[in-house]
Amino acid sequence: QLQLVESGGGLVQAGGSLRLSCAASGHASGTFAMGWFRQVPGKGREFVAAISSSGGRTDYADSVKGRFAISRDNAKNTMFLQMNNLRPEDTAVYYCTAGPAIGYVQDHWGQGTQVTVSL
Repeated sequence: QLQLVESGGGLVQAGGSLRLSCAASGHASGTFAMGWFRQVPGKGREFVAAISSSGGRTDYADSVKGRFAISRDNAKNTMFLQMNNLRPEDTAVYYCTAGPAIGYVQDHWGQGTQVTVSL
């Protein structure tokens, strides 16, 4: 079974940067698409970004375009989310996900990692 473990969350000031990592195991590297979602209390999980199995295609929510970058290193079976110019509204629990294609990355979920952006 595919397992996903996020890391890299924390507290950062507005305008700062964080890099989230997601380590995958239990499935051959490079054979599944991956993504990031986030959630705040009282709201549903919001799509952030996704990346194809090869890393050749990416997709971003409008709210993070130009600030966040998704990437993956299939040699290490790891995905990353580089978050720059962070805003307080980026505060959320961020979840790593995976699925069969870039448009379907909600089959598997990690445990989540908290990102808090302060003023």
